[in-house]
Amino acid sequence: MRRLLLPACFWLLAGSLCPAQQPSDKTDERNREAAESSSRDTRIDISPPKDDAKNHPYSKAAVADLEAADKPDTTDVQEFHPWNPMKALKDVEVGDYYFKRKNYRAALDRYKEALYYKDNDAIASFRLAQCQEKLGDKTEARKYYEQYLKILPEGLFAKEAHASLDRLVKSETK
Repeated sequence: MRRLLLPACFWLLAGSLCPAQQPSDKTDERNREAAESSSRDTRIDISPPKDDAKNHPYSKAAVADLEAADKPDTTDVQEFHPWNPMKALKDVEVGDYYFKRKNYRAALDRYKEALYYKDNDAIASFRLAQCQEKLGDKTEARKYYEQYLKILPEGLFAKEAHASLDRLVKSETK
């Protein structure tokens, strides 16, 4: 019968390790350091200075006011809608496609959707104003031209928006 020769470590299953696997003092120290947090060394003291209450006597009231303002009012209903600038950009692109083909109703819907996903989008506001003007809704067109100028007063289409507003004002006075 043949006997397998196995290392001595294999036979020592009863709790002690073979000498080749005994942890050294350096290994123990490294393991202990790894278990401890390194942030203790870089901890920042955020406690107020000793004379802070004396030098700033009204600071507690200001902090209390800020904390009260941060708490939402439970009686009001707050509605959220998604913010997705990439979807808004795609909606503007598709709206431009429809606008070039003189399908102003479809373009209008796409620009409105772009403003839904990204409030205060200057390009969508300007193009929406153009669509409203083409469809004959002068008051809405004026509103969106003004919104564009509020967002980008010196923007790429600012001169055109001013000219359109002047034209709309003149047409309203007639």
